[in-house]
Order: sequence, then structure tokens, then C-alpha cells
Amino acid sequence: MNLIETAIPGVVIVEPEYHPDHRGYLMETYHRDKFKEIGLDVEFVQDNHSASVKDTIRGFHYQVPRPQGKLVRVVRGAIMDVAVDIREGSPTFGQWVSELLTEENRRQLYLPPGFTHGFCTLTDTADLVMKCTETYSKKDMRIVSWNDPDIGVEWPISNPVLSEKDIAAGSLKDATVLPQYE
Repeated sequence: MNLIETAIPGVVIVEPEYHPDHRGYLMETYHRDKFKEIGLDVEFVQDNHSASVKDTIRGFHYQVPRPQGKLVRVVRGAIMDVAVDIREGSPTFGQWVSELLTEENRRQLYLPPGFTHGFCTLTDTADLVMKCTETYSKKDMRIVSWNDPDIGVEWPISNPVLSEKDIAAGSLKDATVLPQYE
């Protein structure tokens, strides 16, 4: 596995080993010992699968007080995946990074606890899977607006398909943020 740092420390791109042959391919997307070897000593406790239509934006979602680290991978289609630092006192607070995740490039994005997550579907449909370090808790879920000007994400679309929750989301300056994580 190959680990690629992003502009925000802690948010990393993981490139799994890919073994194609005439039958198809094998790809090991997670192996605890290999993740430890590349510096990701995390324990995942829940897997999620999300399917979305073109031009959907989901996010920015996170949990307080039980934040989730997430390992995101696309199994069909393509997305623009975005992580925003919401760790109080962090030197990169409010900053974001994005990565193109596709079934072809097989890249994964790891967001540690302390980041909020969102994505935009770039293909007719996209399926992504997320491994999470904490279980989902509806009562702990929080959302920051996908188009918060204080964050300033440069989305590839201007009129997205949104959920009612994402439409009603507030700004980062009014959000409950997380203590800084090392």
C-alpha cells in the first residue's frame, strides 16, 4: 500500500496494491497490519455503502461527541471527496482538501476524527463505501452547509441534488466543533 499526504496533516490518500489478470483483479483495500506499517493505526467498527445520482452533494456530516474517522472508497463511478478540518485550535481549522475518487484510480481517502466529510457525485451514479472508526449515532450527527462561504469549497456544480437535512444545514462559525486531535 502507498500513502500520499495531502495539504492537511492527517488526511491521507491510500493507494492499495492492485493485481489485475485475465480474470479481473484482486485489490486488498484494508489490512490492519499493513495500515499500521504505513502509519494508520486505526480500528474500524462500521462499514457504510452510499449510492448517489449525478450532481448529488452530501455533507458536510460529522458527529459530536463521538467523531468518526473514515476511509472512503468508490466502487462504481466517480466523486469529488472533501474533508474539512473542524478541530478547535487546529492551524488548519476550516481548511479543506479534496480528492477525485473513482473506480478506475482505486484511491481511498482517510479522514481522521475531527474532520467533516462531504462529496459530489460526478458520474450518472456513484457507489462509495466508508469504513468508520466509530458507530453512527443519529443524535450526535451534525451538518455544516455544503456551500458555507467561510469554507469556500470549489464544487464542480452550482445546482446540486440535496437532502432536506443538507439544505437546512448551518455555517461552520455556528457549528459545534471538535477538540483538536493529534
